[in-house]
Amino acid sequence: MMSIQLIVNADDYGRTPGVSEGIRSAHLQGIVTSTTAMMNMPGIEVELEKALIDCPNLGLGVHLVLTAGKPLISSSCVPSLTSETGHFPSATEFLDKLPDIDPDQVRFEWEIQIQKFIKLTGKKPDHLDSHHHTSYFTSSLFEIMLELARDLDCAIRPPLAEGNSDLPLDLPPELGKLAMGFLPALMEKFKPRRPENFFSSFYDQSVNLENLSRILTNLPHGSSEIMCHPGIADPELVSGSSYNVQREKELKVLKDQSIYALIQQLGIQLINYSQL
Repeated sequence: MMSIQLIVNADDYGRTPGVSEGIRSAHLQGIVTSTTAMMNMPGIEVELEKALIDCPNLGLGVHLVLTAGKPLISSSCVPSLTSETGHFPSATEFLDKLPDIDPDQVRFEWEIQIQKFIKLTGKKPDHLDSHHHTSYFTSSLFEIMLELARDLDCAIRPPLAEGNSDLPLDLPPELGKLAMGFLPALMEKFKPRRPENFFSSFYDQSVNLENLSRILTNLPHGSSEIMCHPGIADPELVSGSSYNVQREKELKVLKDQSIYALIQQLGIQLINYSQL
């Protein structure tokens, strides 16, 4: 019988010190096996060093960013990606800018983010995903991500949500139908390494023991990723993100011993992206 392999990936490593601390805690005392780092966040150097020292078995990838903080390269080099203040736009503002985004500027910035990760960790990321799923918004953005993953010989987060359905992640409604026009073709063209299934429904109002238990109990055979966002709601997070105290609730559920016991009972093998 085919086994069930599960990656529990915590997004937003480096977003704030509290987020990073929560992710490390969810790995050391809970079921998180993997995380993806926001390389443009202040203090990411310190947080990645802590991850490497304290959590040697934690999978590490890059959370490609276009919708938080500032670019790593001068905003004058990526004017289509930034506001007048030199910051990346919010997720909503990014949608408005989308028709004018220069793909070459995206590639330039994402390459710099990846290069910084390699310099700080001494290794390539084991996978790529993106903040607010922006790498799946258009065919050009997705193709850039696929090309970067190919060049790095690393995996990507699957583009289809809730198993392997016909739902493209958690994209804005106006982009979802368009995405289904290019996602399958580009996946077939590049054949990236990725889990066979992806689950994004452990989030916000659906963060509770019952929902996570339901997802785990119904995992298909093969490999899956469950996305999560654990963290500690430090003042920086509370002032800068609407998803703040919810992360502490996620952290509590992910560390609950009943969840770990259920995983053992179901024979689920916890892995990270490097083990695909």
